[in-house]
Parts: sequence; C-alpha cells; structure tokens
Amino acid sequence: MRPISSRQQWFPGFRMRSAVIPIIGVNILFFILQQTIPGFTDAFILVGSDIFTRPWILLTHMFLHANLNHIFFNMYGILLFGPLLESRIGPKRLLEVYLVSGLVAGFFASFAYARALGASAALMGLIGALIIIMPQLRLLFFFIIPMPLWLAGLVWVSIDVFGVFFPSGVGNIAHLFGMGTGILFGLYFLRQRKGQQETFAQTTHLDDAAVDDYLRSGRF
Repeated sequence: MRPISSRQQWFPGFRMRSAVIPIIGVNILFFILQQTIPGFTDAFILVGSDIFTRPWILLTHMFLHANLNHIFFNMYGILLFGPLLESRIGPKRLLEVYLVSGLVAGFFASFAYARALGASAALMGLIGALIIIMPQLRLLFFFIIPMPLWLAGLVWVSIDVFGVFFPSGVGNIAHLFGMGTGILFGLYFLRQRKGQQETFAQTTHLDDAAVDDYLRSGRF
C-alpha cells in the first residue's frame, strides 16, 4: 500500500515532467508584464532595505530582467544547462535548486546592492550543482574555448570575485552565493545517491514499489 498525496487525489496521473520550460515561461511572462504594466518592476524588484518588510521580493526579483539581452542570455543558460541537470536529479529537485539558490543569493545580495533583479544567481545555482554532478562535461567557454565544466566554473568564480572588488554593474556577489548554494546541493545529491545505493545493495527482499521508488529517487 502506498499513500496518495492530495495532488494525486485531485489530479490523478499528474506528474511534473520538466521544470525547465515552466521556469522559462514564468520569466518571459514577468518580462511581458514589466513592459506592459507601469510600476510592475518597481513593485517586485529586490530592494535591499525592504527585504524584511516585503520578503516576497526575494522570490519575485529572480523573474525580473532589465532588458532583452538580460533575459535572453539568462533563458539561454537555463535552456542549455537545465535539461542536463534535470536528467540527473529530476524536475522537482531542479526547481528546488533554482528557487533556493535565487533566494539565498538575493538575501545576501540585499546587503550589498540597493536594488537587484534577474535570474542570473538562480542560473548559477543550476550550474554549481551541475559542476559537482557532471564535472567533466565539456563546453565552449564564452562560445570559443573548450574546457571541462569544473574548470569553466573556476574561471567564472574568479571573474566574479574580481568583479566584487571592481564593480561593473553586474551582481557578482549574488552570482557567487548562487553558485555556492548550487554546489552545496550537488554535494548533498551525491551523498544521498551514495546512501541510496548502499541501502539498495544491502536489501534482500524488494517488491515492485521499492524498486520503483529507488529508480525514481536515485536517478542520476
């Protein structure tokens, strides 16, 4: 016997197949609202002095963008790295990494910046988790230089650290906290996977439900 969640009860057969497209869709929707509703950006942007009186801006700011270039490159990054990470950890965990990385980065960035917006820190969280889970994944850094993901991550962190001391209008501090949160998630997922494999290997009697649970939760 397996308990049925309230979501399954009201929406039988419902299963989140991907979190990447919904994340991109919400970002695009917010950008459209920014362009069409006066004051929308000001209502939901991260204002450092307001995080304790309007805590929801820690969430909403990560779906706002300054211009077309800003949203294009962030959505391109999510579309590029999101499916790779999702194939290893599943959509629910990917959404968790995205949201928590953005929230943590937003909280710490609020002490450094008067105002901030953008999905960059949340994207860096996805990349941070992917660095731990797939460190040897090869990519073209800046579309030119081939290197493994772990090395590209180090280079990017170095650029952000440099940017902290020489501000350029980019949320380098937010990027660092976002990637750091993602790296912690990646380490947790690897440790959890190891524990699941050990438990599974030591089990002598398995029913179909136990096998299904292991395959679903242990996907990497």
